[in-house]
Amino acid sequence: MEESWGCTQLKASSMNTSQPRHDPALAVSLPKDLDLVLRVMPMPADSNSNGDIFGGWIMAQVDLAGSVLPARVAKGRVVTVAVNEFVFKQAVSIGDLLSFYARVDRIGRTSITVHVEVYAERNPADLKVVKVTEANLTYVAIDRDGQPRVIPRD
Repeated sequence: MEESWGCTQLKASSMNTSQPRHDPALAVSLPKDLDLVLRVMPMPADSNSNGDIFGGWIMAQVDLAGSVLPARVAKGRVVTVAVNEFVFKQAVSIGDLLSFYARVDRIGRTSITVHVEVYAERNPADLKVVKVTEANLTYVAIDRDGQPRVIPRD
Protein backbone atom coordinates (compact mmCIF):
# COMPACT_ATOMS: atom_id res chain seq x y z
CA MET A 1 0.00 0.00 0.00
CA GLU A 2 1.14 3.52 -0.71
CA GLU A 3 0.31 6.80 0.95
CA SER A 4 -1.02 9.44 -1.42
CA TRP A 5 -2.48 12.87 -0.57
CA GLY A 6 -3.29 11.83 2.99
CA CYS A 7 -5.37 8.85 1.83
CA THR A 8 -4.39 5.20 1.64
CA GLN A 9 -4.16 3.97 -1.93
CA LEU A 10 -5.15 0.31 -2.15
CA LYS A 11 -4.13 -0.09 -5.79
CA ALA A 12 -1.37 1.84 -7.46
CA SER A 13 -2.72 4.31 -9.98
CA SER A 14 -0.88 5.70 -12.97
CA MET A 15 -1.12 9.16 -11.45
CA ASN A 16 2.14 10.94 -10.68
CA THR A 17 2.14 11.50 -6.91
CA SER A 18 4.39 14.54 -7.25
CA GLN A 19 1.56 16.56 -8.81
CA PRO A 20 0.00 19.27 -6.64
CA ARG A 21 -3.09 18.26 -4.73
CA HIS A 22 -5.45 20.57 -6.64
CA ASP A 23 -3.73 20.58 -10.04
CA PRO A 24 -6.00 22.45 -12.51
CA ALA A 25 -4.79 20.12 -15.26
CA LEU A 26 -6.70 17.33 -13.49
CA ALA A 27 -10.02 19.16 -13.77
CA VAL A 28 -12.69 17.25 -15.69
CA SER A 29 -16.43 17.47 -16.16
CA LEU A 30 -19.11 15.31 -14.59
CA PRO A 31 -19.82 12.14 -16.59
CA LYS A 32 -22.84 11.91 -18.86
CA ASP A 33 -22.62 8.13 -19.44
CA LEU A 34 -23.02 7.07 -15.78
CA ASP A 35 -25.96 7.31 -13.37
CA LEU A 36 -25.79 9.82 -10.51
CA VAL A 37 -26.57 7.71 -7.43
CA LEU A 38 -25.45 9.84 -4.47
CA ARG A 39 -24.34 13.38 -3.70
CA VAL A 40 -22.88 14.38 -0.32
CA MET A 41 -20.66 17.03 1.26
CA PRO A 42 -18.12 15.79 3.84
CA MET A 43 -18.11 17.64 7.14
CA PRO A 44 -15.30 18.43 9.62
CA ALA A 45 -16.08 15.30 11.68
CA ASP A 46 -15.18 13.23 8.58
CA SER A 47 -11.63 14.64 8.39
CA ASN A 48 -8.29 13.52 9.71
CA SER A 49 -5.63 15.64 11.44
CA ASN A 50 -4.34 16.85 8.06
CA GLY A 51 -7.75 18.25 7.16
CA ASP A 52 -8.34 15.61 4.48
CA ILE A 53 -11.41 13.38 4.53
CA PHE A 54 -10.80 9.89 5.93
CA GLY A 55 -10.39 7.26 3.22
CA GLY A 56 -12.63 4.93 5.23
CA TRP A 57 -15.44 7.49 5.16
CA ILE A 58 -15.12 7.72 1.38
CA MET A 59 -15.12 3.92 1.12
CA ALA A 60 -18.35 3.73 3.12
CA GLN A 61 -20.00 6.30 0.83
CA VAL A 62 -18.81 4.38 -2.26
CA ASP A 63 -20.31 1.19 -0.82
CA LEU A 64 -23.67 2.95 -0.29
CA ALA A 65 -23.59 4.51 -3.76
CA GLY A 66 -22.51 1.27 -5.36
CA SER A 67 -25.50 -0.62 -3.95
CA VAL A 68 -28.14 1.62 -5.55
CA LEU A 69 -28.13 0.14 -9.07
CA PRO A 70 -27.75 -3.51 -7.96
CA ALA A 71 -30.73 -3.13 -5.60
CA ARG A 72 -32.80 -1.84 -8.53
CA VAL A 73 -31.65 -4.63 -10.86
CA ALA A 74 -32.12 -7.33 -8.20
CA LYS A 75 -35.47 -5.84 -7.17
CA GLY A 76 -34.57 -6.20 -3.52
CA ARG A 77 -31.88 -6.59 -0.96
CA VAL A 78 -28.20 -6.85 -1.89
CA VAL A 79 -25.01 -7.18 0.15
CA THR A 80 -21.42 -6.29 -0.66
CA VAL A 81 -19.30 -9.38 -1.21
CA ALA A 82 -16.16 -7.90 -2.75
CA VAL A 83 -14.30 -4.69 -3.31
CA ASN A 84 -12.44 -5.70 -6.45
CA GLU A 85 -10.55 -2.44 -6.91
CA PHE A 86 -10.42 0.87 -5.07
CA VAL A 87 -8.23 3.79 -6.14
CA PHE A 88 -7.88 7.14 -4.40
CA LYS A 89 -6.77 9.60 -7.09
CA GLN A 90 -6.97 12.90 -5.20
CA ALA A 91 -7.51 13.98 -1.62
CA VAL A 92 -10.99 15.10 -0.61
CA SER A 93 -11.39 18.25 1.49
CA ILE A 94 -14.07 19.65 3.76
CA GLY A 95 -16.46 21.61 1.58
CA ASP A 96 -15.98 19.51 -1.56
CA LEU A 97 -19.32 18.46 -3.02
CA LEU A 98 -18.94 14.79 -3.88
CA SER A 99 -20.98 13.24 -6.68
CA PHE A 100 -21.03 9.45 -6.99
CA TYR A 101 -21.73 7.99 -10.42
CA ALA A 102 -22.21 4.31 -11.16
CA ARG A 103 -22.79 1.79 -13.92
CA VAL A 104 -23.51 -1.93 -13.86
CA ASP A 105 -20.62 -3.79 -15.48
CA ARG A 106 -21.82 -7.38 -15.07
CA ILE A 107 -24.94 -9.24 -14.01
CA GLY A 108 -24.43 -12.86 -13.01
CA ARG A 109 -26.85 -15.45 -11.67
CA THR A 110 -26.85 -13.98 -8.13
CA SER A 111 -24.22 -11.23 -8.32
CA ILE A 112 -23.86 -7.78 -9.85
CA THR A 113 -20.57 -5.96 -10.40
CA VAL A 114 -20.63 -2.17 -10.40
CA HIS A 115 -18.14 0.54 -11.30
CA VAL A 116 -18.32 3.72 -9.18
CA GLU A 117 -16.60 7.04 -9.93
CA VAL A 118 -16.47 9.90 -7.44
CA TYR A 119 -16.07 13.53 -8.49
CA ALA A 120 -15.41 16.53 -6.26
CA GLU A 121 -16.77 19.95 -7.13
CA ARG A 122 -14.38 22.45 -5.55
CA ASN A 123 -14.23 26.19 -4.98
CA PRO A 124 -17.67 27.41 -6.12
CA ALA A 125 -16.25 30.86 -6.94
CA ASP A 126 -13.94 29.30 -9.55
CA LEU A 127 -15.50 25.85 -9.95
CA LYS A 128 -13.25 22.87 -10.61
CA VAL A 129 -14.44 19.29 -11.01
CA VAL A 130 -11.91 16.58 -10.18
CA LYS A 131 -12.22 12.78 -10.19
CA VAL A 132 -11.12 11.76 -6.70
CA THR A 133 -11.91 8.06 -6.45
CA GLU A 134 -13.02 5.08 -8.50
CA ALA A 135 -13.89 1.54 -7.48
CA ASN A 136 -15.30 -1.77 -8.68
CA LEU A 137 -17.52 -3.65 -6.25
CA THR A 138 -19.57 -6.85 -6.37
CA TYR A 139 -22.93 -7.28 -4.66
CA VAL A 140 -25.04 -10.42 -4.20
CA ALA A 141 -28.83 -10.48 -4.16
CA ILE A 142 -30.15 -12.08 -0.98
CA ASP A 143 -33.52 -13.28 0.27
CA ARG A 144 -35.12 -12.44 3.62
CA ASP A 145 -33.05 -15.17 5.31
CA GLY A 146 -29.81 -13.65 4.02
CA GLN A 147 -29.21 -16.41 1.49
CA PRO A 148 -28.16 -15.73 -2.14
CA ARG A 149 -31.10 -15.61 -4.55
CA VAL A 150 -31.33 -15.60 -8.32
CA ILE A 151 -31.54 -12.15 -9.92
CA PRO A 152 -34.86 -11.76 -11.81
CA ARG A 153 -34.56 -11.45 -15.59
CA ASP A 154 -37.51 -9.48 -16.92
